[in-house]
Amino acid sequence: MAEILVNPRRAPLDTELDIRVVDLLPDQLVTLRASTGDHASSAVFRADDRGVVDLTRHAPLSGSYSRIDPMGLFWSMTPTGGEPGETVVEAEGVGKVRLERLSRPDGLRRTEVTENGLMGVLYEPDDDGTHPGVLVLGGSEGGLHEDDAALMARHGFAALALAYFGAPGLPDDLVEIPLEYAGTALEWLGGRAGKLGVVGGSRGGELALLIGATFPQVEAVVSVVGSGVVTQCVGPGPRLLGKLEHEAASWTFRGRPLPYLPYSVPQEMRMHVVNGEPVSLRPAFDRSDGIPEDCEIPVERINGGVLLLSSGQDESWPCAELSEVAERRLIEHHHPFRYEHVVYAEAGHLIAGPPHRPATELVVPGPGVRFSMGGTPAATAAARADAWRRTVEFLSDQLGT
Repeated sequence: MAEILVNPRRAPLDTELDIRVVDLLPDQLVTLRASTGDHASSAVFRADDRGVVDLTRHAPLSGSYSRIDPMGLFWSMTPTGGEPGETVVEAEGVGKVRLERLSRPDGLRRTEVTENGLMGVLYEPDDDGTHPGVLVLGGSEGGLHEDDAALMARHGFAALALAYFGAPGLPDDLVEIPLEYAGTALEWLGGRAGKLGVVGGSRGGELALLIGATFPQVEAVVSVVGSGVVTQCVGPGPRLLGKLEHEAASWTFRGRPLPYLPYSVPQEMRMHVVNGEPVSLRPAFDRSDGIPEDCEIPVERINGGVLLLSSGQDESWPCAELSEVAERRLIEHHHPFRYEHVVYAEAGHLIAGPPHRPATELVVPGPGVRFSMGGTPAATAAARADAWRRTVEFLSDQLGT
């Protein structure tokens, strides 16, 4: 009798699953479906001559994704309009398997961090060892990336998800955030962890490079779809154009605003906003007159390795070009530590954070607009998985786990 097998059935979200259907007839067609209630996917497969469909070896004949990919059923999910529920994988006419995909894995300690004005959550392995520490920073959406820190911690790190605006007790907007705040977080984490690193996505990637260049206790930096250039703030207000027209720095140090590359909003972008069309923020980062040197982040000062991960089709901002500035400075200054810049040519902006989540929504809500993220779902999903793998391996190599 045919059977669907999934291994493991209970595992952290970033775990690749082994999904097979066995004891089918040779060449038998079978439809596999995956659902989380609010998202779903499906694909049709043909059994091999042994009567097996193996998602690690077989591409679907049709469906929500097209190439061999063990996790294709998960990243290719699209919204259903339903409510979130349990995760189920089903082989039509064969059976179904209920899964537990854990955004906060077992075996971790969770500590809320509010000392000294900080707003964060620490996850660390629940043992008596000392683990390398990693600051985990989100982007221009603000708030905490708690699940990212939890999944990072399961790889042997003391991972502190640190909010720097958009959370209780912190500024509402990404405007003139003191770098000293990150220094306080590093001091707190350094008292509980071993070597220290920073990982950030998008504007958090810009901040991660700034933190590394400012505080010598940082021995590894990962910037995902980030920037080697300091860019303008994201101002207050409910509307995009008003937020971009607020002329102020994103960051300060020792009470002084850091010089920044200002926005330049072209007329075509304004018309997209007015007409309610998806908006690409990329054109607002005008580099045609060059980038002032005082806006470049002095990444050569980082006391450790630097990993830059960029997307070639990022419509949120030109992360690859902005990160090339950091790469150039590392090369010119003969940076003595490991560094690398990886560009995922067909991927869009949404490659930061843990993999194997739905990657099909390329237009997302923004302040009074819809933002175009760029790339294709397949390329973005693949880049997200590879970027997460590289991040974990790089931090493990530089910090030791």
